[in-house]
Amino acid sequence: MFSPRLAALLAALAFGIAPPLTAAPTVFTGATLIDPGSGRVLTEANLVLDGERIVALGPAEQTPVPVGARVLDAKGRWILPGYIDSHVHFFQSGGLYTRPDAIDLNKVRSYARETELVRERLPDAFQRYLRTGVTAVLDIGGPMWNFEMRRLAQGNPLAPRVAAAGPLISSVSRTKLDLGDPPIVKTTTAEEARALVRKLAAEKADYVKIWFVVDGPGAVERFTPIVRATVEESRAQKIRVAIHATELEAARAAVEAGADLLVHSVNDKDIDDAFIALLRERGTILTPTLVVFERYAQTFAQQLRLPREELALGDPYVIGTLFDLAHLKPELVPENLRIAVQNPKFLEMRVTAPMRQAQKNLKRLQDADIPIAAGTDAGNIGTIHGPAIFREFALMREAGLTPMEILKAATATAARAFQAKAEFGSLAPGLLADLVVLKSDPLQDIARASDIESVVKGGVVHAASALVPDRPADVVQRQLNAYNARDLDAFLACYGEDVRIFTYPDRLDSTGLDAMRKTYGNMFKQLPKLHAEVTSRVVAGELVVDQERVTGLPNGVVLEGAAIYEVRNGLIRTVRFKIERK
Repeated sequence: MFSPRLAALLAALAFGIAPPLTAAPTVFTGATLIDPGSGRVLTEANLVLDGERIVALGPAEQTPVPVGARVLDAKGRWILPGYIDSHVHFFQSGGLYTRPDAIDLNKVRSYARETELVRERLPDAFQRYLRTGVTAVLDIGGPMWNFEMRRLAQGNPLAPRVAAAGPLISSVSRTKLDLGDPPIVKTTTAEEARALVRKLAAEKADYVKIWFVVDGPGAVERFTPIVRATVEESRAQKIRVAIHATELEAARAAVEAGADLLVHSVNDKDIDDAFIALLRERGTILTPTLVVFERYAQTFAQQLRLPREELALGDPYVIGTLFDLAHLKPELVPENLRIAVQNPKFLEMRVTAPMRQAQKNLKRLQDADIPIAAGTDAGNIGTIHGPAIFREFALMREAGLTPMEILKAATATAARAFQAKAEFGSLAPGLLADLVVLKSDPLQDIARASDIESVVKGGVVHAASALVPDRPADVVQRQLNAYNARDLDAFLACYGEDVRIFTYPDRLDSTGLDAMRKTYGNMFKQLPKLHAEVTSRVVAGELVVDQERVTGLPNGVVLEGAAIYEVRNGLIRTVRFKIERK
């Protein structure tokens, strides 16, 4: 694991910044400091960091700048603890092919290949968390590989802090996810559960995760003894327990058995006073994960409405897969899903309605002062690693939570979920300096929580814009995703102000964003099924050459051809199209 000083050196070299020769305190001056855990807001304040920790903070006149300190002018900036996502799964990509137990598309991309891609792109996923201000994540269940993933994060200065659980002790099986290192293990006896807990303890698991799925009458009664045995053994091994339980009676049984963390809101019915009293008595933390319900529904119905943060900051290749479903050959899509997509009431009943119920229950829990830790369930289909947390914030706001309550859930309370004695998540001397610096006030509008200027992890300051490099192919993929989402602003954000569009080789068709806005704005409005597919891509320095196929045009017209993109400084500057009607 890198020391804070070496991490700072590596980060500085990565960004082309000359690092200081000797360590010196860093001071943010003139900032507004927000500490959601206490509800305290300090204006025109100084924040002093030394090494990886906060050493002082307070009004500028009472908090002097140490001699020789590195001073960062933060006037007009808002600083708060780094965000924490208390529910992610790194063994899943967030793409369409990541859960064959939900939709089996092995004929399109094998699950074995999908897991290879997940592991190849793990460093990129780490960086995207930091870019979105998430300085710590709790991976709440996956294969035994999760502990290798945690080790890799600990050795990577551009990764969030990671706590990890291993395979889920489950009431049901998921054989399609088993490639020899299963993330979910069906457990039928108490002794099987205890043996798995001991195996996880040998890996120093941060949590034991129980998947308490109610799959028919009597399921709660059948599985509760295994839940109790798992909790007892986990207590003996000094490991905390997280339990997935979305039905009220399963959630009640989980808390009675001793769950430390209850993941997902109850979504089958209204919670009752007795359940609230039980949560309060046991001190159980709840992670609502609202966004995951929405994203399964939107992806399966092919009605994705990805926010700008996800189109801009999510893995563009993962996001690209989410638009595939409507354009696959029918015989490649499982029949049960084809039926579901054609029946909007099915999705309303199975996905959207449960999310609304979860929001209603979340508001009641918040009003009862039950501890809420923000989490996304990122990695599931449509829930994107990193920026999905901003959609979770928006859905929590829809549920009736205030910006300060949401920020507390994403900092102080989530830190308690991450570790029993949190070393971060608040602004206080002695705590780790994991921070996010914003350009606008999130207490006025929680949407501003994504307006990030810089991110600090362990005292090392990273410019947000430098955390995820804008490689030419990534920029082109982002504009393709925005095109398929018919999101005009996200699409144009990938182009330079003076962009020129040519018909190959040199017939100039338009110049500038205004012309593009008119052309593509009309196209996106008039063609709701417009879709571009890249059948091959070649990258040569600043040039990206895509072979494309465009469908969703009037009268079933299909266009095929090539697009040659020139990308400089993170923006597309010229495009040359050679397109033919098929």
